[in-house]
Amino acid sequence: MNVCIDLSPAVHGRAGIGRVTSELTAALLELETGHRFTAFYNAAASARVAEPFDRMAQIPLALADKPWRMRVLLAHLLRRPQEKIFAPGERAVDLFHATDHLLPFLPQTATLTTVHDLTFLSHAHTHARLNRLFLRLMMPLFLRRTDGIIAVSASTRRDMESHYGPLSAPVAVIHSGVHSRFQPVKDEKILAGTRARYELPPRFVFYVGTIEPRKNLPVLIRAFRQAALTGVKLVIGGKKGWMYEETFAQVQALGLEDRVIFTGFIPDDELPALFSLADLFVFPSQYEGFGLPVLEAMACGTPVITSNLSSLPEVAGEAALLISPTDVAGLADAIRYVMGDAGMRRAMAEKGIAQAARFSWRRCAVETVAFYEEIAG
Repeated sequence: MNVCIDLSPAVHGRAGIGRVTSELTAALLELETGHRFTAFYNAAASARVAEPFDRMAQIPLALADKPWRMRVLLAHLLRRPQEKIFAPGERAVDLFHATDHLLPFLPQTATLTTVHDLTFLSHAHTHARLNRLFLRLMMPLFLRRTDGIIAVSASTRRDMESHYGPLSAPVAVIHSGVHSRFQPVKDEKILAGTRARYELPPRFVFYVGTIEPRKNLPVLIRAFRQAALTGVKLVIGGKKGWMYEETFAQVQALGLEDRVIFTGFIPDDELPALFSLADLFVFPSQYEGFGLPVLEAMACGTPVITSNLSSLPEVAGEAALLISPTDVAGLADAIRYVMGDAGMRRAMAEKGIAQAARFSWRRCAVETVAFYEEIAG
């Protein structure tokens, strides 16, 4: 079987979904399945895929995101098949995997659609207006016209069923994995170099992720201030996203410029050292389809406090402290409690490492291939 995987999220460098797409595809290439994997991506003509994806057959489309989305929209509405794009020469595609819900109109080809979340419905204010309109119109069509759906969590599956009712296509809940690079870093030279590079204090509370409203950083900043921890700073890692300004304004309004550090984007290979240096990782997101940073922190032995909503309890299990993302005082108490108890931090670290070990990209890839074969085999 020739499976065409949409690598566009990875080629475009999208933070969460791009990483998930990259890790899953790399894991698929390592399996001995007997299947062929072809990479599709829409990008500038000069774009190239990185290793190991460069050894896949390529179907590039020199088209930017918005024009491609419009072409997909019109193809569905006008029922104009797009098979010709995905069958150059003799490389006919048996299954197309839309890794970020954007499903071309392929009525003669088996298709599979991954749904990460439905935040455009549950947290509409965190999306640009045009994106909301596009997804409100197209997501129901994608779900009706696909042959199979991967939900990245049981939470996402419940959301789909809640908003759209019973789904006609089979749904598989397939959790993402944790890369083997995420483990406790003990090399003092690496730790010292990371501390110097990011100007990290001896003790700090850590967050990493895109800086955007859904991540709930203003609540974290207020809770950190209320926790009133002596000699501890808050380190916020990640690039600026949609409507990031409120987070920076909150720091200024509370006079915390000397206690909150913004690192900017952190490369994946440097994250394990930052997790290992942190006393505590706090991820108070309002909604996550999966919540990969929680598991990556746990894999590095970092205690975790996260939200009690959406997929986060499913991912964190009993290894994290769960709080309401709207409860500033409760989050402040939790931060103060964990930061003040070294024994608690050690116990949480042990539980976290065990919890993260349950999630691997190999397992994700094996379950994905089994679903491919169920849909198109």
